[in-house]
Amino acid sequence: MNQIALADHYRTVRERSLQLASPLSAEDCCAQSMPDTSPTKWHLGHTAWFFETFVLELLETDFKPFHPAFRVLFNSYYNEVGDKHPRPQRGLLTRPGLEVVLDYRADVDRRIGRLLVAGSVDASLLTLIELGLQHEQQHQELLLTDIKHLLSRNPLLPAYGSAIPCAEAAPALAWQEFTGGLVEVGHAGGGFCFDNEMPRHRVFLQPYRLATRLVSNDEYAAFIAAGGYADPAFWLAEGWDWRAGQARDYPLYWQRGDAGWQEFTLAGLRRLDPHRPVVHVSYYEADAYARWAGARLPTEAEWEHAAAGRPVSGHFADSGEFHPRAAVGERLTQVFGDAWQWTQSSYSPYPGFRVPAGAVGEYNGKFMVNQYVLRGGSCVTPEGHVRASYRNFFPASACWQFSGVRLAQDA
Repeated sequence: MNQIALADHYRTVRERSLQLASPLSAEDCCAQSMPDTSPTKWHLGHTAWFFETFVLELLETDFKPFHPAFRVLFNSYYNEVGDKHPRPQRGLLTRPGLEVVLDYRADVDRRIGRLLVAGSVDASLLTLIELGLQHEQQHQELLLTDIKHLLSRNPLLPAYGSAIPCAEAAPALAWQEFTGGLVEVGHAGGGFCFDNEMPRHRVFLQPYRLATRLVSNDEYAAFIAAGGYADPAFWLAEGWDWRAGQARDYPLYWQRGDAGWQEFTLAGLRRLDPHRPVVHVSYYEADAYARWAGARLPTEAEWEHAAAGRPVSGHFADSGEFHPRAAVGERLTQVFGDAWQWTQSSYSPYPGFRVPAGAVGEYNGKFMVNQYVLRGGSCVTPEGHVRASYRNFFPASACWQFSGVRLAQDA
């Protein structure tokens, strides 16, 4: 991306974060509902901190921080940068106020803008800014998933956005076969990617098949009705213990109502739409459902092989709906958007992977343990942010993200 295009993209992405926060009150922006989530105010501050710490501090000749204490307050997990405010206590940061955080963002934007118009810009600066924008888009998604969790804990069950239209009936689930063989996976070059998508390498795949769409709410409800949550035969031992410890009998945000299942959404509490994909299921739940259905979860290499060469189009956050839609079409669909798709692959380095030097190298590599890979993006992922090689990752117990299920089988 050249200097002028990047400057335009910078303004667009940064403004989008403010737009996502605009429906919220100052009180909404400060609260934290659990240790795994962060307040909206913190997301806004941290994404400014990223540019201040990794771009301005490096390249401004007369650099001075907006506020010295922000180096600790808005540091997430970069140990090389220094101390961090404890993550579970981010909701206690009533100061600085939201207006100060917005001033912080505006100050950083002015200073980045000066760098981008200062004649010829070094390629390393363009690379850092693009990384910062991709990082901010990740936090835009987290802002929405975190505020959904927060609002769901409010007895008023408030809505973040407008009503969601009813979905049309989804097509019957079918299977698409792939021959497998020796294939290449990983980023192929040409455009941005994160370090964990490289290097491109070869893997051997046995013939396999993928379900043509994501598992629907109606299909998942059948698993519940059949006693799937009460039968240890379908569950990994750790998943069974998690289910018992959480007293979990159905997905996060589902509720039993007098007229049937209801689901909390960013548009408030609504009747569960049977045709839309099930979301907010943990790896444990996704794996248990797959076993019950006589299938399995795909590997990340199978998923990427199937997705490679397909247009990166689907239902993303740009629609403003912030809820998955029902599948359309009989062939392989919902590859991108709607819901992140759990794979059975542990998040680990590709052969030949090397962690980049410096604090930015902490971005991905140090998390390659005790996590599983998800693919495809979701209805709260910014359009244009994902690609076939994109690797998301979460612990097996995580379910506050828009995570869903695509089934796979050996062919």
